[in-house]
Amino acid sequence: MFNLNKEELEILKKLDSPKKIQDFLNILEVNFEEEGETCMSPRRVLQTGKCHCIEGAILAYLCFKLNNQEAWLVDLRATKDDFDHVICVFKKGEHYGCVSKSNHAAHRYREPIYRDVREIVMSIFHEYIDKTGKKNLRSFSVPVDLEKLDFPNWAIDEEDLWEIGAYLDDVEHSDILTRGQIASLRKADPVEIEAGNVVEWEKKK
Repeated sequence: MFNLNKEELEILKKLDSPKKIQDFLNILEVNFEEEGETCMSPRRVLQTGKCHCIEGAILAYLCFKLNNQEAWLVDLRATKDDFDHVICVFKKGEHYGCVSKSNHAAHRYREPIYRDVREIVMSIFHEYIDKTGKKNLRSFSVPVDLEKLDFPNWAIDEEDLWEIGAYLDDVEHSDILTRGQIASLRKADPVEIEAGNVVEWEKKK
């Protein structure tokens, strides 16, 4: 299945719920890309024991698919002063939630209580701030189902999955703010900025 080996299947098929998937992502170290930018496949994530957001989202997507559950990748686009983010959206009943790999507290798991993807994105908006307190989230992509795309061996590829990152960047995105709303945004309070600076994994010196 997905050309995974027996050991990989045993690990990933046990992650048969959103909670288990999120807990597994949390124990993986953050990939700080010390040796250059990466977009690792799930196989390489398992080999290295680390990932960043898109790598974690692709791994989460694979876990859902292995357990016959619907899932999609969604790209969150920020201003040029901040980083984009990728989440894995899932559906439970009539509501949506998401699994996410993040080094920060705010951009993480969302319970399946949201009516649509936009509601999930907006739940992240106020905490998507930089060190100056600017709120930088601007748009989100249409949900992407990797199984419907022509990216062979994405689950086990030894090469970086740049084509998936490019696809997510190129697909249609919906703005979440008008120009007037952007102009009137209030900066986060100092206590919010301080909370936003809390990280789970420290970069090794």
